Amino acid sequence: MNKFSNISNVYFIGIGGIGMSALARYFLLQGKQVAGYDKTPSVITKALQKEGATISFKDDVSSIPEAFTNKETTHIVFTPAVPLENTIYSWFKEQQFNINKRAEVLGMLSKNTTCLAVAGTHGKTTTSAILSHLLVQCGMKITAFLGGISENYQSNFIYTGNDLMVVEADEFDRSFLQLQPDIACVTSMDADHLDVYQKLSEMEETFKEFSNLISDKNKFLHKKNLPLNGKTVAVNENADFAAVNTRMEEGHYVFDLITPTQTLKKLRFALPGQHNLFNAVTALGMAIVAGSPTHCLPKALYDFKGVQRRFSYKIKSPKNILIDDYAHHPTEINALFQAVTEMYANKKKLIVFQPHLYSRTRDFIDGFAQSLSQFNEVLLLEIYPAREKPITGITSQWLSEKIKKIKNKNAQAVKVIAKEEISRYIKQSDCEVKLMVGAGDIGEEVEKIKQLINNNF
Repeated sequence: MNKFSNISNVYFIGIGGIGMSALARYFLLQGKQVAGYDKTPSVITKALQKEGATISFKDDVSSIPEAFTNKETTHIVFTPAVPLENTIYSWFKEQQFNINKRAEVLGMLSKNTTCLAVAGTHGKTTTSAILSHLLVQCGMKITAFLGGISENYQSNFIYTGNDLMVVEADEFDRSFLQLQPDIACVTSMDADHLDVYQKLSEMEETFKEFSNLISDKNKFLHKKNLPLNGKTVAVNENADFAAVNTRMEEGHYVFDLITPTQTLKKLRFALPGQHNLFNAVTALGMAIVAGSPTHCLPKALYDFKGVQRRFSYKIKSPKNILIDDYAHHPTEINALFQAVTEMYANKKKLIVFQPHLYSRTRDFIDGFAQSLSQFNEVLLLEIYPAREKPITGITSQWLSEKIKKIKNKNAQAVKVIAKEEISRYIKQSDCEVKLMVGAGDIGEEVEKIKQLINNNF
């Protein structure tokens, strides 16, 4: 019996977040009444309302449904992305309701099942989505909480049973230390969230602490050359789980998978980019460790369609390619450039990028400038603040000047624009490949640009 057995109502503060909404869907499936608050309506909140959740967009205690004001029958879940001065959060706290962060709730749920946790500064969502798909297709009974919308299931929540639970283990706010995993991986450990971790070494120590949650190191996988103790994962290198003999055939990676016990031949995988191939190898390794029968893995991998906003093709024609991607760190933008160059080596490339967080822009300004300067044209939106307040001097214009210095003679190809100007600049560009990139609300502009290109070209 878990902590939620005697609870009939669950209220989410920040219900529209990708991780929060997956939990909301779980509790709806469990027959709980679900309600919540979010700042603005979105595709996710509209879908949740159709599924039975009651959602308010007014930060006012009067917007809380009456049934959810009973602290004996209501549990509160919040995300650290919501400011602590939020009126609804403050009221629930003053009234001494049971309140937990999203990660703590996942930790409670992970006690009751075999938990597979995917950690890393990059690749969590894609790896989790591939892993979940492999397990479902191989007949495993899983509950999966994803940080993105799986194209195969059109959801960030997958349920076929309770034997296994797949979760993204988020390093932000050290949230992943709340989990109780039985099998885990770390895909990467690049510096990030320096508003939480003062330096890279502090973040690395926290990842080591996470890895120590797994006592059996045969059940812990990590990228080769990370300072961790477990089974190694690599592409075109010697490792415990490795993709070897890799090549491109008809838009697919074809490779052999080496594991500690056998080799699987000629697997095919459709997502572009070496980083995605690495994610696939990691997911395959975790599925095998979890006991998935290996004979079903090749077809399951071949059938994986991807995750929305992770190198998502919106248009794919000979003259126009439009790609939507969530990249918000210099390493991810480099990986995106590698992938798009591998697919379209001789085509000019335009990126529309929305920086995410003032602190991240400040901390990685030179990395952002270098990674973005690789594209033929760069259009920058203003910084998406998310949970932060502005920091003096940290602007997209500052980033623009850094990129211009690198591009030198091509500096005129770098501009800071408003959202309303995206269409005009897209129309003017002679770049055949266009990318809409960032973790803020830029994704809401993608359909407009898709329609523009389809109607005008």
